[in-house]
Amino acid sequence: MERLHNFSAGPAMLPQSVLEQARDELLNWHGCGMSVMEMTHRGKDFFGIINQAEADLRELLNVPANYRVLFLQGGATLQFAQIPLNLLAGRSADYIVTGAWSKKAFKEAGKVGNARLAATTESSNFTRLPGAEEISLSNDAAYLHVCTNETVHGVEMHDIATLGASVTLVADMSSHILSRPVDVSKYGLIYGGAQKNIGPAGLTLVIVREDLLGKAPANLPTMLDYTVQAENGSMFNTPPTYSIYVAGLVFQWLKKQGGLAAIEQANIAKAKLLYEAIDASNLYHNPVEPSCRSRMNVPFTLKKDGLDEAFIVAAKQQGIVSIKGHKMVGGMRASIYNAMPLEGVQALVSFMQDFEAKN
Repeated sequence: MERLHNFSAGPAMLPQSVLEQARDELLNWHGCGMSVMEMTHRGKDFFGIINQAEADLRELLNVPANYRVLFLQGGATLQFAQIPLNLLAGRSADYIVTGAWSKKAFKEAGKVGNARLAATTESSNFTRLPGAEEISLSNDAAYLHVCTNETVHGVEMHDIATLGASVTLVADMSSHILSRPVDVSKYGLIYGGAQKNIGPAGLTLVIVREDLLGKAPANLPTMLDYTVQAENGSMFNTPPTYSIYVAGLVFQWLKKQGGLAAIEQANIAKAKLLYEAIDASNLYHNPVEPSCRSRMNVPFTLKKDGLDEAFIVAAKQQGIVSIKGHKMVGGMRASIYNAMPLEGVQALVSFMQDFEAKN
């Protein structure tokens, strides 16, 4: 059976070579006589796996030595509460809301502390980013939270310069982390769910600057304390071992592609092809301002009513799946993460042009 062109926003497709390696090593990892999902997380074999994964990730992102890498669970959604629980220390935090996920993060933070709305583009249906003049930061905020790529609305921050250099920046990078180089030193904390560009669902990545550790209140549940997780090498309890193993394979695959600079150029080419096809069309429309369009998540609508279901059915017949847009915005959405080859985007564009010609 041929593999489908899977445009799912997550869990998303993985590189085929990674899946093949995981398949080949499934029953007997490196001659140890067992699968990674069977081995103890306290043994030298898994220590080697998690340590190599961290080393490769640090190399890819050029993570400074004064940052800790944590492999956690609970998805990015748990981080919406875990971040303020660890970092507020009795202060407030500023939030910029640019789509569904930053809105959820802001709401969740408000349940556990003082979260302040610094800017929002909800009145524009989250089709743009706020201008510098629209952002109002408090003087004593513990941090400023942003979502640098909104998976649902297809808005991406390509430049964070307008946010100011003096703030402690916390960023949800779930749906575009590892898609391009990032200057980690400009952030206090970066987090993201794995199921888009890192690996299987079940793993959450947190990269946190060391000076932000140790601020949690004494009554914080132990599992939620970043300091405890850091001191225990992400293994205070049993970590998501197999997801970490596959993530490590993805990191190695990225290095073989030439690293993040090379993968960024591939992502630019894929996004350019798809956006140009949408903009040249009389049937399709992308509502996001061009300056902040996401390279990873491309939402679009059909200008002619009543064609959505026919589009989805016809796409599936051509091996193109998971193209339906999020229920919040409707229409369609093509998620073109690192693992989506150019050929997949070419197949989608060809189908879209054919569908338009027939309708």
